[in-house]
Amino acid sequence: MTIRVVICEDQEIVRTGYMTAFDAQPDMEVVGVAADGPAAVEAVTGLKPDVVVMDIHMPLMDGIEVTRRIAGPGVVAPPKVLVVTTFNVDKYVYEALRAGASGFLLKDAPLLELVNGIRTVARGESLLSPSVTRTLIGRFADRLRPADPTPGEDPLAVLAPREREVLRLIARGLSNAEIAAELVISFETVRTYVSRILTKLDLRDRVQAVVFAYRTGFADDDR
Repeated sequence: MTIRVVICEDQEIVRTGYMTAFDAQPDMEVVGVAADGPAAVEAVTGLKPDVVVMDIHMPLMDGIEVTRRIAGPGVVAPPKVLVVTTFNVDKYVYEALRAGASGFLLKDAPLLELVNGIRTVARGESLLSPSVTRTLIGRFADRLRPADPTPGEDPLAVLAPREREVLRLIARGLSNAEIAAELVISFETVRTYVSRILTKLDLRDRVQAVVFAYRTGFADDDR
């Protein structure tokens, strides 16, 4: 399968570097580029790529709003959005993930890491390392928690006990390998549990699972 990619980046030299690197891959094709937010929405809407490489700091409309419009709630068959950002100064990462991004990488990441990141999100997996997940949770924990929980409702009732265990460990930022070691089960079994959790809760990826676990209060209690 050829992964169709749209690059949304305002710096020409960066766009050119991305295009060169992505088009050199046997399984990728750059089908469009955009240098500002409105152009990004138009390009993605018209070209329907598999993956969008999105810079948060875009002129006219930032990458968060672009992501919300092309991959947010209610969007039919949205592309996977891979946000490229400077995490240590970028306070908008969490909002980008909530807007529909499938993950993010630091802007100074090697091109090979970015190329592999595109493949990762194209497969339907989220690109959010456990260490970054923990940092994200620590930074945004208060905003993740629900403001008005509904008494008596258990949004996780559809999950089996083992699936709840796995979700709790996902929310703690553990990788699949770490979950497998923690629960003494195989890596493939963990992947099966993660897939079931996402399907049952109608979530796109494990990034949304982390947000869900905190917004429902599940990550903070012993259910």
